[in-house]
Amino acid sequence: MRITRHDMIAARAVLDLATDSDDSTVPELLHDLTARVITLLTVRAAGVTVLDEAGQLGHLTASDDICRQLEEDQLELGEGPGVDSTRTGTVLAPVTLHHSGPTFQRWPRFVPRALRAGVTCVAAVPLRTRRRTCGALDLMSAAPIPTRQDMCLARMLADAAGLRLDRRQVLLAKDEVIAQLRTALETRIVIEQAKGVLAERLGTDVEEAFARLRRHARSRRNRLSDLAALVAQGLVPAGLDASP
Repeated sequence: MRITRHDMIAARAVLDLATDSDDSTVPELLHDLTARVITLLTVRAAGVTVLDEAGQLGHLTASDDICRQLEEDQLELGEGPGVDSTRTGTVLAPVTLHHSGPTFQRWPRFVPRALRAGVTCVAAVPLRTRRRTCGALDLMSAAPIPTRQDMCLARMLADAAGLRLDRRQVLLAKDEVIAQLRTALETRIVIEQAKGVLAERLGTDVEEAFARLRRHARSRRNRLSDLAALVAQGLVPAGLDASP
């Protein structure tokens, strides 16, 4: 099989979407996805419909203003190719839009708006992470209709973007855990400092000093870390250094 220049560019686009730096934001990633779709596929426009944290439909990007308006129309109307593909998690093969027939019956309010915008053919592929379908990539065209090769490439590009989204969530979770561990370590250091300050002030051991810190914080419903930070600076609240 002869590998064409287009095949090489397409392969590179899939690889870049899956592996590029995770410094980019989610909107930037999805804008990159739609830009590559427009470059590589025989479609007029592309947009992304996504689910937010609450599972509600929303969108982040589109290749042009016409597509953006049609994305917003889908969200407003609750119908359209991206809505269907997102909800079902399946590929929507290219369909030609008419003012009557099965497609009109399926999307009676979306179809007239799409036709008025000059869009006569739509398709969609799901945007997935490893855990769930999080949205869909919409393909909009007038002519020609996206080919089977176009749909295959669109699926690969969407899957590559899904891998990036999934890895980004993992990295965010990892960063969150690291931040929590760092905070816990910093808190422990402050508490140890406070124990030393209070033990010296009371002329007792550090275990007794810690017991007093904890009792004082609990009795006043204060955070132990906040109390320890004050004591570590030599600001011992009234009553803390009194006899138990």
